[in-house]
Amino acid sequence: MIVVDMQNDFIDGPLGSKEAAAIVPNVVKKIEEFEGRVIFTRDTHYENYLETQEGKNLPIVHCIKGTEGWMLHPQIERLRKDEPIDKSAFGSIELGQILKSLDEENKVNRVVLIGVCTDICVISNAMIIKSFLPDTEVAVDASCCAGSNKENNIIALRAMELCQIKIEHKS
Repeated sequence: MIVVDMQNDFIDGPLGSKEAAAIVPNVVKKIEEFEGRVIFTRDTHYENYLETQEGKNLPIVHCIKGTEGWMLHPQIERLRKDEPIDKSAFGSIELGQILKSLDEENKVNRVVLIGVCTDICVISNAMIIKSFLPDTEVAVDASCCAGSNKENNIIALRAMELCQIKIEHKS
């Protein structure tokens, strides 16, 4: 399972939302009940964020390495066993490479993604995983995802479904 960017800045910080805060209990329960490896990603930016391509297009300072906003939500952090994958972009090539390596050691039959933002980082990572593991079932649990807004969340779920990513627990 991949837990995407469940960080303070996306839950109750500058890019947070009621929808993101509302999925925290679902995410906690999903992690606690999951039987298998859980990999966390963490959106990671630096002091020069506003000078980056992303910063110019989304000029809201967030997830600056070492800040409270960059940290995983406390309820999520307590469940983490391994160091998160810090990623400076929406999607993580490193995540794809790690999963490909795990698949070569022992076939990965299924990858489930949960987290935020559905329409930016969840969809980006789902598509990367689908590219690295084209014969592996990739799924997204919609009850454990929140988008930048409700409409974008629905659009992203539909786009992933069109790309043969299984959408579970649709509301």
